[in-house]
Amino acid sequence: MEILNYAFMQRALIAALIVGVTAPAIGIYLVQRRQALMGDGIGHVALTGVGLGFLLNTSPIWVATAVAVAGSVVMELIRWYGKTRGDLALAMLFYGGMAGGVMLMNLSDAGSNANLGTYLFGSITTVSPQDMTTIYVLAALVLAITIGLRRQLFAVCQDEEFARVTGLPVRLLNLLVAVTAAVTVTVAMRVVGLLLVSALMVIPVAAAQQISRSFAVTFSVAVAIGVAVTLTGTATSYYVDVPSGATIVLFAIGLFIVFTGLAAPLAKKRAKAAAEASKGCTLEVSGGRTATDDVSVAG
Repeated sequence: MEILNYAFMQRALIAALIVGVTAPAIGIYLVQRRQALMGDGIGHVALTGVGLGFLLNTSPIWVATAVAVAGSVVMELIRWYGKTRGDLALAMLFYGGMAGGVMLMNLSDAGSNANLGTYLFGSITTVSPQDMTTIYVLAALVLAITIGLRRQLFAVCQDEEFARVTGLPVRLLNLLVAVTAAVTVTVAMRVVGLLLVSALMVIPVAAAQQISRSFAVTFSVAVAIGVAVTLTGTATSYYVDVPSGATIVLFAIGLFIVFTGLAAPLAKKRAKAAAEASKGCTLEVSGGRTATDDVSVAG
């Protein structure tokens, strides 16, 4: 294949594969917590880290990771203690992160609108060997947490009160989910961009939920969808010369529509199978009463 003859496309496909696995792997927990847009907020904050990295002439990915992690911790603290003012504080954090990133990028000597666009919307063909090393390390951390602690994270995301009663460190695990989401955002920002990364966390999971009812199956199907759309979108962007991030997200939305169309027939099939199974589990009761069934009370 021609696409594999170029080193930059080899890196692009590997990066896409990694993001296709990691984004849904953490996204499933965010969806369970009803925090589907958390990745979008973290992306806004991470842009400040990108701008700071250019200003300090250091790796934007590592600085963005540090800033995104700090931002995710602040988000969790606001969620715990913010109460009625929490939404306003989060909005200020998100908008401030975006504005700070644009300002720092323009103040730096190496920054430009072109550089800003590659981080906002993704530019997978510009992934360098140094970026790949960072992506490998961060992705390994994300997978170790999302797979190694899947039972504990699922329990916390499904029912915090029950998890607390069973003795799980609920706040620590919630904080771990937020930090892992922040790391995933920085892993994916070169592939789909900071403004679109949340879509890759959420849409594959939403699509998988249309046809599966168990957590394990949903997890596996979501990851498969993530890998399929990232690889297909990357290859398409090369041959058609279109933005990789937008292409990947549009493919993901297309699969979501397809899976939604399959959901109704599958539900009918399951209902029919359940009805047939229930027919073989009927309890037979004898038809008539006998004289010995009567109860008499002595006067």
